[in-house]
Amino acid sequence: MKRVFLSILLASTLVLTSAGYGLVRADELEDINKKLDELQKSLDSSQKATATNEQQLASLNQQLNNIKAQVTKIENDIVQKEEDIKVGEEKLAAQKELLDQRVASFYKQKGRSKDALLEILISDSFTEFLKQFTYQQNLLDDDRKAIVRVVLLVKDIEEKKETLESEKERLIPIKQAIDEQSEFLEGEVISAKKFQEGLKSEIAALSARQQEIINARSGGFTVNIGSGAFASGGVSSRAEFIASAPGGYFAVFSFGAYTHRDGMSQYGALGRVKQGQNAEQILQYYYPGVQISKVDTNQSISVNGTNTYGQTFNNESFQLEDYLKHIYEMPGSWPKEVLKAQAIAARSYAYGKSSICPGQGCQEFKREENTEEWKAAVKETEGMIMTGGPGSFKYSSTTGGWLNNTGWDTNDGQGGSNFIEKSYETVGGSPWVYSAWYVDVFGEYGAKGGTCGRSNPWLSPEEMADIVNAHLILTKGNSDEVSRISPITTECWSGNPYSIEELKNIASKYGGISQANSVSLTQGNGTTNTVIINGISMTGAEFKKAFSLRAPGFIRIPQKGFAFFNIEKK
Repeated sequence: MKRVFLSILLASTLVLTSAGYGLVRADELEDINKKLDELQKSLDSSQKATATNEQQLASLNQQLNNIKAQVTKIENDIVQKEEDIKVGEEKLAAQKELLDQRVASFYKQKGRSKDALLEILISDSFTEFLKQFTYQQNLLDDDRKAIVRVVLLVKDIEEKKETLESEKERLIPIKQAIDEQSEFLEGEVISAKKFQEGLKSEIAALSARQQEIINARSGGFTVNIGSGAFASGGVSSRAEFIASAPGGYFAVFSFGAYTHRDGMSQYGALGRVKQGQNAEQILQYYYPGVQISKVDTNQSISVNGTNTYGQTFNNESFQLEDYLKHIYEMPGSWPKEVLKAQAIAARSYAYGKSSICPGQGCQEFKREENTEEWKAAVKETEGMIMTGGPGSFKYSSTTGGWLNNTGWDTNDGQGGSNFIEKSYETVGGSPWVYSAWYVDVFGEYGAKGGTCGRSNPWLSPEEMADIVNAHLILTKGNSDEVSRISPITTECWSGNPYSIEELKNIASKYGGISQANSVSLTQGNGTTNTVIINGISMTGAEFKKAFSLRAPGFIRIPQKGFAFFNIEKK
């Protein structure tokens, strides 16, 4: 009895991890959460102080650059003024020589008579004398003025030279002081960033350990994404997409496209055919318990509404087999067994209905008949429908590896961290197995193909912190605080949303954060169980709600009724 009691006691206080760490204290997760909180606060404080130092450093460097520019200008001015002085001195010498010659000539003529009146009396022409005298006087005035101008110029240049030299001497010690202060601050910033990197490494290690414990306790797993299929903004490869992200940024990736996760996965069916399955095997898996039988399909169905291509139908009647020839739910170039499975699923969905819509809400229907390959699949399965089983014969393009009726759509029927690699949808080449959504693909928001000014779905640490703060207010705030949680991109959304700073200030009383640094997730059976960012834990559904409400632009998780996604940090 004692041994049984001891075993129960040990089981209640210890957890065996899946990562080979041995026995784990029951309170280790609490210790880790506490330590993560302390580290995050220390990191936030250090980053805030570093940001101030970086601003001061930038300001000092700007001042230093301005001073250097002033010193350079002064030096250039001095060189120019020295050239001006040299030119001025040359002009002064020339003017002086010319003046000497003119004065000597004037006084030589004047010396012929000591009396101006006598000079006039003996002159043959008074008028000529007067002209000559006036001319010489004008020459003297011009020369005198020229000399004065040059002298003043030289004086001005010398004064400016003294002033410029003085300014240069005054700026040099200021430059030296700023150099020293800049060097000090730069050292402080470098030291602080090294400290922060150490904190981030410690946070990452603790977050990983935190994740392992949570996975072990919940039976979940952390997904490992390789280079598998994905879709995001037309980027040709996952490697290219990841390379385009700034360091420290986050992106949210959904498993699967727009899907109800009921019935057949079309890309999963294609993957199954590539691995040798036929139409009946495909349908038996995706619609467990069904019977495939041949019935009389000599009935009419009325098509009413507008399809994706803008074609409108006003209760137009078609015989059921003819109706199927106009279905465009799958590329006609796909293998015949996939087309046959789709034809039977489409016939089963429409069978017994008197009216049906022509768009994605029902089955995509066009006025033009589909390809010859598709019509051949319809002909070969004529009259064949499914009965029994789940009773609903829905299907969708890509479900993300999980189905409501059958669970994991993988080659071993299991999930786990590598479920994407094992997914039949990955085998089928679906571009939507793992996708980040930021484009208004189907015009849900009135901007078909629009991006609301964003070139990618990556969020900065501040933007991801904003999502966390929105979650805190949604779960802890009052109705007034919640009312303004909407995308901050008002050019694409109406309303009066909080700014990031306003939301952060409100969330501060609920433990809000200013920057997201760490993230960990736990995946379960077709769902994201937990999301932990900077030690703040939320369910996948809670994060999805905050994310789809608050993320900027058209960034979102396009899933209804479930939350199955991953978050990557660059």
